[in-house]
Amino acid sequence: MDKIASCEISFIPIMSKNYIDEVKEVIEIIKCYDLEYNVGILSTTIRGSKEKIFDMVKEIYDKMDKKTNFTMDIKISNICGCKK
Repeated sequence: MDKIASCEISFIPIMSKNYIDEVKEVIEIIKCYDLEYNVGILSTTIRGSKEKIFDMVKEIYDKMDKKTNFTMDIKISNICGCKK
């Protein structure tokens, strides 16, 4: 079984005319993974398999790199308050 990790992601499109749609697209990518997530005002928190989290971050980067300029603030912790 994979180790559980927690993650916080803030995706910020840069100089984009469609920034809301781009943020929604990132949220849809997150929803496709079998991970616990909570969309907040400034960031999204995610908890689950560390391998899935790393795969998800790579997919977000690769897909959005083709569409817009962005910064992505990512915090990952191996202390998520759970045991699995």
